[in-house]
Amino acid sequence: MGRIFAVELDGRFYSCKSCKTHLALSNDLISRGFYCHRGKAYLFNNVVNFTCGEVVERMMLSGMHTVADIFCCCCGQIIGWKYESAHEKSQKFKEGKFVLERGRIVDEIDFSAEFCAEGCVSMSDTDDDDDDDDD
Repeated sequence: MGRIFAVELDGRFYSCKSCKTHLALSNDLISRGFYCHRGKAYLFNNVVNFTCGEVVERMMLSGMHTVADIFCCCCGQIIGWKYESAHEKSQKFKEGKFVLERGRIVDEIDFSAEFCAEGCVSMSDTDDDDDDDDD
């Protein structure tokens, strides 16, 4: 099969619940109002580190769609689907978008960036406290 090179995302992101591979940035989240037969799901503009399954016609709550299941590129776990096309005009906005099943992803924060920002704030607070004691 060969070696897999996964993209690592910076900032707040969603990752695969099984293997923690980065999947999508929180900035690419469009809607939390989607559902699948396993529960809640989220709609995203963009997803990385996935492979596509076979393109199929599928009847969903919002009508007939052409979709492909998507799988984590590292562990192979199904994580959601990609909308290839929508049959109804009102659903065309979904074309090219991705749905990740909430039960198969984890909301993550890049702690290295967070740690640096907190360290700078802490040092600044200490300097302010010293100024107050001199008065």
